[in-house]
This record gives sequence, structure tokens and C-alpha cells, in this order.
Amino acid sequence: MKNYLVAQPMSIDFTKATFSKSTPSLISAPNDCGIEVAFVGRSNAGKSSALNVITNQNKLARTSKTPGRTQLMNFFDLDEDRRIVDLPGYGYAKVPEKIKRQIEEILSSYLSQRKCLQGLVLLMDIRHPLNSRDMDLIDFVTDYEKPVHILLTKCDKINRGPSNNTLLEVRKRLSGYSNVSAQTFSATRRLGLEEAHEKLTDWFTF
Repeated sequence: MKNYLVAQPMSIDFTKATFSKSTPSLISAPNDCGIEVAFVGRSNAGKSSALNVITNQNKLARTSKTPGRTQLMNFFDLDEDRRIVDLPGYGYAKVPEKIKRQIEEILSSYLSQRKCLQGLVLLMDIRHPLNSRDMDLIDFVTDYEKPVHILLTKCDKINRGPSNNTLLEVRKRLSGYSNVSAQTFSATRRLGLEEAHEKLTDWFTF
């Protein structure tokens, strides 16, 4: 009788994430090899908090009450071949116009040129999902055939019923995209953490 080994999914230890470098340009970014998953979202969507919860670290990504603080690409190593990238937040009206242009240039160059980008995690406040800027970003990334996974953050701020309804509405609006998925998420209550880990593990072991 033959014994067949069943391949098990690789386990990624997100707690091993360590800061590598910050840079405003791909010229000084880590070598474009291995696998990267990038996080991006509107300012104040809870991106830093989500990164800290996902990696089970309190201060991996710097949180701030001032929106628009992240204005560089921040690279975090999981191991020699895998990285998480914290991209600048967008859409904060009070950021000076010069900074807004710099952020747009950073996002555009990274998302269009980075070959090792495996997938994009897009964060948005569940109370204000899918505005025009979000849709523009989704269209831009999917044009380059990169998958997008949406975290509808701060779902603890509303009741479960409205939270589930919003998720269904978002999925319905995005039903025409074959490579865009969505889930609810709360960094405060660690809701949706397992689902987020599963998506990231899938991308990192692609």
C-alpha cells in the first residue's frame, strides 16, 4: 500500500517582521526580488494599527493621530525572500500640495514598476468605503494584473448587521473584478485577523 504525502501550506511567522529601510524612491529600495506584499490606504484608515496587529508587534509601524504621516515607503523583512511594504497614505486634504504630488509619484512608481509585488492590501474605513480615489487605485493596480485584498477597517465602530451589509455591498460593487477580495477587520478587537493571515500566507507562498 502506497503512502502519499499531503503537502501542507507553508506557515509564515509574521511576528518576525523587522524594519529594513525607508525610502522615497525605488532607486534606493531593496533589490526587486523575492516576494513583497504592500499595504496602502487613505489617511487615517488604520493602516499602521493593522500592520502592528498582523505582526503581533506594538511598534513595528508608527501610529499617529495625525493623518498623512507616512510619506515614504517603509520596508519590513519577514525573512531573506519576503517583505511587507508600508506605502504612503493618500487622500488627506491638509497635506501640502507638494507632498501630495510626491506621494502620488511614489505610489505610481511602486505599483507599476515593482516586479516582486505579489499583492496589495487596501485599507479603508468601513464607514466610508470605495470612494473615487479607492476605485482609481483598484483600477490602476488591476491593470497590472496584481490582486487586491480590501480590509474594511474599524468594523468594531458599527454593529455587526451594518458591518456585514457593508461588506456585501462592497463585494457586489467589485463583482466585476476577478482578482479583488474584501473582508471586515478591526485592529482594536483583532477581528478578521485569521482571514487576513490566510490571504497573506497565500500570497507569500505563491
